[in-house]
Amino acid sequence: MPVQTSIALYLIHRLKQAGITPVVAGNRSAVTLLVVADPKREYLGEALDLDRAIDQIIEHKRDFDLCFVFIHNDSGVSYAATMGAISKARLYAVVYGEHYDQIVASIEFPCQTIAAKAVHNPMPLKKMLDEVAPWAA
Repeated sequence: MPVQTSIALYLIHRLKQAGITPVVAGNRSAVTLLVVADPKREYLGEALDLDRAIDQIIEHKRDFDLCFVFIHNDSGVSYAATMGAISKARLYAVVYGEHYDQIVASIEFPCQTIAAKAVHNPMPLKKMLDEVAPWAA
């Protein structure tokens, strides 16, 4: 969805401002969107395949303090549930899209939910991220 790339870059920016080194994990398309949007990697740092990141966490080679899962469909909920089960990270579900409320209702695991009916306009999600300010915790 159009909102995903801009909100992801905004979140990366805010984390870096707070001295937190972001690592982006996603499917090939999601990572490519970010690489193309930030070709000099002024914001985007390490980016890796989501399945590889999950394997590293399961194998205890890596873990994180914070985890933001961008969710606009059922597979996003599944990935968030997986991260909640395997990682010690404080989990944030960033839910967006036309039917965000139905997706939020399907989340049955502990996490902080940031949700808005955002498809093209990133401002509702930006406002909610700023209110939650996870980078300040």
